[in-house]
Amino acid sequence: MSPSKIRFSELVGEQTRAEIFATVLTAGPLSRTQLAQRLGLVPSSVTRMLPPLLEHDYLRESDAAPQGRGRPQKMLHVNPDKHIVVGTKIGPAQVSGVVTDMAANVLARAEEPIADCTPETALSAAAALTSRLLSEAPEAADRVLGLGVGVSGHVDSASGICRYSALLDWNKVDVAGPLRAATGLPVVVNNDVNTLVVAERWFGQGRDVDSFAVVTVGPGIGCGLLLDGALFSGATGLAGELGHLPLDPAGPMCSCGRRGCLEALAGDRAVLRHLRDAGIPCTTIAEAIDLARSPAGGSAQAVARSAFAEAGAALGRGLAGMCNLLNLQKIIIAGEGAVAHDLFGPAATQALEAHAFSTAARDCDIHVDPVRHDLWARGAACLVIRDAVGAAIS
Repeated sequence: MSPSKIRFSELVGEQTRAEIFATVLTAGPLSRTQLAQRLGLVPSSVTRMLPPLLEHDYLRESDAAPQGRGRPQKMLHVNPDKHIVVGTKIGPAQVSGVVTDMAANVLARAEEPIADCTPETALSAAAALTSRLLSEAPEAADRVLGLGVGVSGHVDSASGICRYSALLDWNKVDVAGPLRAATGLPVVVNNDVNTLVVAERWFGQGRDVDSFAVVTVGPGIGCGLLLDGALFSGATGLAGELGHLPLDPAGPMCSCGRRGCLEALAGDRAVLRHLRDAGIPCTTIAEAIDLARSPAGGSAQAVARSAFAEAGAALGRGLAGMCNLLNLQKIIIAGEGAVAHDLFGPAATQALEAHAFSTAARDCDIHVDPVRHDLWARGAACLVIRDAVGAAIS
């Protein structure tokens, strides 16, 4: 372990100092008075905890622009360049990765197609991609805090094991161990959508609410939950499997081997199946999107638009069930399929409003996250930042 990492661990090892660093990281720049108010501390407690963080350049203090008369306030902000973090997302067809600074700003990105998604192939590709990304970062060995990994399905984050992923066809796969051995880095593993919850809570659309969900659309339907300011994973890390909510016992087969799951009704394969049943030869979801948006119109376009609307209606029923159970403040729609929100979104909103109980739909704001290729890997990097800081997610 490098001296800089030891120093960081020692500096934030005291819980109050960890909360101070996390608050400045996610809500800064802040004055000392504002920081004390946010944490419910007296200003003298904040002042007592700050010197090591300032002396070692983890936090910096600078003058704010003057507001009227009087001396300008000193504002605290994190030095984002003090450390770097690697985040990777393991998918069925490729491994993607990023290097970020401590504020989750992406400094480098890369992706690598994989011939298959067996654990051996995927983990080897993730290790190689990590080495490749770090080779491009200056002084990486002394600055890197760790590697975050996002994987679909049921992930036991404490052990770093993927217990089951229908999308990857994995059962009881040790993710953290092989990657730790191959890279020499601390490794944090979690469900891929949970990584987005951390990213949205700390740096994105979830900063202003305490209860929200990130719902991803694409090949599968994923969900991560933040409830009362804390990431909710359930008893064994299985919470949030919205895609496997059983909606139609006589419905199409799902990737999990059961019939009528939300994923089977609203995922990419549901749209392509609708087109195929109508005799329209679309093999990829991108082709289906282009057809639905085609300026030429015609019967094929109408079928494509109907396919997306049907998928959206199923998604809306699933969202209504979640809102009825949890009374969420916000749902963030993300993932590869969010690019087609104009096609499925209206039907999803209509179904949500039709099936939500009382004010559950009105209480919940729907936000669509701009689709970015590095969204997943950036979320995985946020896992490392969260664990390194050692503070509660809120």
